[in-house]
Order: sequence, then C-alpha cells, then structure tokens
Amino acid sequence: MSAIGVTPSAAAGQSSRAQRAARTIRHPLARTLLVLTFTTGLVDAVSYLGIGHVFTANMTGNIVFLGFGIAGSGGLPVVAPLISLAAFLVGAGGGGVLASRLAQRHAQHMARALSIEVLLVALAAILAAAVKVRANAVSGDAVIALLAFAMGVRNATIRRVAVPDLTTTVLTMTLTGLAADSQLFGGSGKGSLRRTTAVVAMLLGALAGALLLKTSLFLPLALAATLAFITVLAYPPAARREERSPG
Repeated sequence: MSAIGVTPSAAAGQSSRAQRAARTIRHPLARTLLVLTFTTGLVDAVSYLGIGHVFTANMTGNIVFLGFGIAGSGGLPVVAPLISLAAFLVGAGGGGVLASRLAQRHAQHMARALSIEVLLVALAAILAAAVKVRANAVSGDAVIALLAFAMGVRNATIRRVAVPDLTTTVLTMTLTGLAADSQLFGGSGKGSLRRTTAVVAMLLGALAGALLLKTSLFLPLALAATLAFITVLAYPPAARREERSPG
C-alpha cells in the first residue's frame, strides 16, 4: 500500500480513467461529473437564496461570508456558515475513508458515494416538503447540514477521481485554465470545450434552482436528488463495463 492507502495499480487505474474522461465530454465519467456540476447550482441556489446567504457546496464563499459575518457587515450570518463548514468537513472525512477503502473498486466507490448523496439530498427535500424551512432556525440549519455533508462526501470522491476541470463544485481553476490556455491569449485551446461545458452546467443549474425556488424549496432539491439518482443508475454499470473491456 502507498502512503495514502492506494495501491499503485489503483492509482494508475484512476489516472487512466481521468485521462480518458478529460479527452471528451462524451465519456460516461465526464457526463456524470457534468450532471453533478449542474446539481451544484441547484443546491447552492437553495442554500443561498432559499435559506439565507450560505453555500453548501462552495466552501470558499462560506469562508468569505463568515469573515463578513464576524465583522458584522452586510447582515450576513455567522452560525449558518459554521454549520455548513462543519458538516462539509465531516462529510469530506467520511468520503475520504470511503475512497481509501474502495480505492481499487472504482464502480463500487462511485455507487456508494453517489447513493449517499442521493439519500442526503432526498432527506433535505422531504424536510423542505414537510415543514416550513426558515433561516436561523432548526429547520434551515438541518437542511444546510444535510446538503453540506452530501457535498463533502462528493468532493472527497471527485478529488480521488481527479478529472481535470471537472471538480463539480468550484470553477475558479476551470475559468483560469479556460483563459490561460485559450487561443486568444496564445494557448493551444486544449480542454476549452470541457471547461466551457462545466461553467455552463453550473450556470444553468443555478438558473434552474433560482427559477424553481419561486415555486417552492422542495422542487430544486427534488430535481437535484433525482439527477443524482440517475447518475447512480447510469454510471457504475458503465464503469464496470469499461473495467471489463480489454485495454
């Protein structure tokens, strides 16, 4: 075993899979990650617009908002970002344990991690349908914790998969690569389609989430859970077929 608990053969398999997914957005893994990127827009629309100025996927924004809140600026909350950060870290820790234990079984790893996300987001949707979810209340904090935990598990999983520019929750480096490697600035333009598609996926997810929130908090959460469930049904079987195929 290596120092991080991954055998050389498992690490090589992950690298090869990531390279194939990075070459074309038609690869099953790339498509799965793009769907999850779309759901990030849905989830953060719910937490930021529907519950109150907190992210459950974008932890960089939470750190900044927490600083603003502590300073008493803009009426931003302090407790909600702390809950989100704590739940995300616990989820990421659990996702890291799962990744280490299933390092050599990619399809099973993805199935387990995605199933956890489906369960947690579905629970958040059920809670939103059952009670009036409010900011600075137990109901709002519970939804934030469920979503942030789910995003923590996902981030730990996607970090292990390591497909370039498809992290599903943050776009800063994706946008940097899009500009820095663009032909406009003397680059090769390699990866521009993948990067642009990731940006558009999150944008459309945020747009859809904001529009659905005009009806209810339940709808964007239900859509996010449904899309994650579709990835559970679609990707692990495709990954198993790829693992069995020669070469």
